[in-house]
Amino acid sequence: MNIKYGLQFPQEGICADERTITGECRSKIPEVVDQLVESCFCDECFEHINADPLPSRQRAIDLIDRCRDILFPGYYRSQDIDQISLKYRVGEEVSTLYDALATEITYSIRHECTRHHRSCQQCDEQGKQKAFDFISSLVGLRKILATDVRAAYEGDPAVTNYDEVIFCYPGIMAITIYRIAHRLHELGVPILPRMMTEHAHSITGIDIHPGAEIGESFFIDHGTGVVIGQTAVIGNRVKIYQGVTLGALSFKRTDTGELERTGKRHPTLEDDVTVYAGSTILGGDTVIGARSVVGGNVWLTHSIPKDTKVILNPPELVFKKKA
Repeated sequence: MNIKYGLQFPQEGICADERTITGECRSKIPEVVDQLVESCFCDECFEHINADPLPSRQRAIDLIDRCRDILFPGYYRSQDIDQISLKYRVGEEVSTLYDALATEITYSIRHECTRHHRSCQQCDEQGKQKAFDFISSLVGLRKILATDVRAAYEGDPAVTNYDEVIFCYPGIMAITIYRIAHRLHELGVPILPRMMTEHAHSITGIDIHPGAEIGESFFIDHGTGVVIGQTAVIGNRVKIYQGVTLGALSFKRTDTGELERTGKRHPTLEDDVTVYAGSTILGGDTVIGARSVVGGNVWLTHSIPKDTKVILNPPELVFKKKA
């Protein structure tokens, strides 16, 4: 005890009842642990025990970073690269990417095999082959991403140079990750592409499903709140602003009550379409014709022909003198 001014105090920083309360709480922890373990074996909850490893979210992010270093050499983690070291550094990055990607693809495929109770699908061999097919696509990815960077520079007068687009624009970040994930999606890699685009979603606010089909010279200005659904089709030189949704109408269900997961649910935007902020375009049969413009806050569930401008009537504004 500390004695001060004739009064007795417990030891500094320790409440008189603290040890008793702490002991009581800690003694109950094993009971909570037993309940948690028991819940792992009930039908209502989810678990992934006694199973093969899943692809790792952190390793998926590392794959994205490695891809970006290769697709935009000298911009990100490898900024000290020069012409002499270029071939060595790119070779090192591609080799490391191949090994890491093959492992994560193998985990992804093996998880699907286990989940659907399939016989051995030669997951390891598939992982290596699909990883090689992906790195063989890197040159094509670089070329189409270059059109996206140019589209941003040419579509936004606030941009001063291409480097600013690559370093600063969330739209380019999201599109880069989408194009990486989309190529993996095309190769039939499960779960990993979605992990990648959801990482982009979490850091940019732009949600692009890896299954969407997007042409070259695609520009998302500002970007926050953009949603592009799985079966959306977007042509070349399309420009969209923040808050745009390319979504689905109410989902159809099968005779057993399950969601219908096949068929086209999201709209098509043809070449040179512009969609302004806050607009929502829904439905798999909805086609926005080439060179059309959809104004801000428009709600569309049907097609419009080429060379059409769709805008809302301006709301009635009321002006009152301050009291």
